[in-house]
Amino acid sequence: MLVGYARTSTLEQAAGLEAQVRDLQTLGCERLFQEQVSSVGDRPQLAAALAYVRDGDTLVVTKLDRLARSVTHLGQILDGLTARGVALRILSLGVDTATPTGKLMLNVLGGVAQFEREMMLERQREGIAKAKAAGLYKGRKPTARAKAAEIEVLAAEGLSMAAIAARLGIGKGSVHRAIGKARATAV
Repeated sequence: MLVGYARTSTLEQAAGLEAQVRDLQTLGCERLFQEQVSSVGDRPQLAAALAYVRDGDTLVVTKLDRLARSVTHLGQILDGLTARGVALRILSLGVDTATPTGKLMLNVLGGVAQFEREMMLERQREGIAKAKAAGLYKGRKPTARAKAAEIEVLAAEGLSMAAIAARLGIGKGSVHRAIGKARATAV
């Protein structure tokens, strides 16, 4: 049985999800799992797809980055699938782990993808360091500090930290720090 998995990172990528679903249905996937979540968070539909597949099934994804976060993560997924007699097919790469060549190609491509990601991060770090040295990089603007006065007013009104955070669109930890800093300067 062909089992499909489709994912996009955000709700704004609805067209991308629809395209993946269409491609998986066209291929003949009998069961389809889909979700719109970041790859770094929990992915309940991926977990459900991995739990659903059985010996002789093939898990199908349109692109490798829809499935795995890293080479290590890909290896974990592959080990779990292989142990249960399940193959993996990646449409964009033409890779199918039901064959020895497919397994080799997936490992090579996964290594290249990991290398590219590490090189991109290295270039990003170098660019940030250069911009900092030139005084051009300030980092992101601290949003909670700019809202310190609002935080104090809402806290004085008796709102909880969670309510203040929700109202101002900042984290509870930021509210906690701002209130603590206000109390420390008041003493």
